[in-house]
Amino acid sequence: MEEKTKVASMSVISNSFLTVSKMVIGVSSGSVSILSEGIHSGIDLFAAIIAFFAVRESGKPADAKHAYGHGKIENVSGTVEALLIFVAATWIMIEAFHKLTTGSQVESLGWGLVIMGLSAGLNLFVSTMLMRVAKKTDSVALEADALHLRTDVYTSAGVFIGLLLIYLTGWSMFDPLVAIVVAVLIIRAAIRLTQEAFLPLVDASLPAEETEIIASIINKHGHEFVEFHKLRTRKAGAERHIDLHLVVPKDTSVAQVHDLCNRIENEIKGELHEAHVLIHSEPCTDRMTSCAECQETERKCNHKKGQG
Repeated sequence: MEEKTKVASMSVISNSFLTVSKMVIGVSSGSVSILSEGIHSGIDLFAAIIAFFAVRESGKPADAKHAYGHGKIENVSGTVEALLIFVAATWIMIEAFHKLTTGSQVESLGWGLVIMGLSAGLNLFVSTMLMRVAKKTDSVALEADALHLRTDVYTSAGVFIGLLLIYLTGWSMFDPLVAIVVAVLIIRAAIRLTQEAFLPLVDASLPAEETEIIASIINKHGHEFVEFHKLRTRKAGAERHIDLHLVVPKDTSVAQVHDLCNRIENEIKGELHEAHVLIHSEPCTDRMTSCAECQETERKCNHKKGQG
C-alpha cells in the first residue's frame, strides 16, 4: 500500500508542475495545442488526486458497512477519470476547430518546444513507474493514471513536432491540426479506460483467460470430486471474488472435503492476485449415475442391508 500511495503522490507532484507550466506558456504564446496539453495535464492532475485517495481508501480492510472491502473505490475513480478525459477532449476539439476557422499566430515557440520536450520525458518516467506498480498490485486506479500520462507522452511529442513544423515553415495551421490529433488520442485512451474501470462496477465476470485458470486448477483435483458448477467470478478494484459449488461423493468426510476445498482455494490464490474464493460443497445424489464412487458406496450399503 505504501508503494501505491508513493507513486500516486509522485504523479500529483509532476502533473502540478506540468499543468502550471503549460498553461502559462500556452497563454503567453497563443498556442491552442500547448493550451490543450495544459488542459489535459490539468485533467490528469485532478485524476492523479482522485487516484491518490482511491488507492489509499481501497486498501482499507473490510468493515461492518463494507463487508466485501473497499476495492470498487478504484473502479469508481477510474470511471470518473475516463469521463473527465472525454470532457477535456471535446473542449480541445472545439478550440482547435475555432482556431482553424479564425486563424491565429503562435509566438514563443522556443519555450513551447522546451516545455513539450520536458513534459514528454517527465511523463514517460512517471507513467512507467505507475504502470509497473499498477501491474504489480493490479490497481485499476494507478493503471488509469498511468494511461493518462502515457497518452500525455504521445500528445506532448505530437505538439512538439507541430511547433517544430511551425518554426520551420511558418504555417500556424499545424497548431490546431496537432491539437485535433491530441484530442483523438485522448478519446481512444478514455474508451479503453472506461471499459476497464466500469465493467467491475456491474459485476462483470473475470476475463476468459482467468476463468480458464480457475477451471484448470479445479479440474486438477477431479479425481476427488464428482463435478463443479455455478462458477461465478467478479472483480472489485484489485480483488477477485470467486465462488462455486463442488459436488463430492456422499460418503466423503467433512474433514476430507474441507482439506480439498482448502487446497483448491490456495492454488487459485497462488495464481490470481488477491483472490477471495468461496466453495459450497454438496453431496452427490442418486441422480448422478456417472459417479462411480457413489455407486460403489450405494452397492456396499445395499449388500450390508441384505446381510442384516
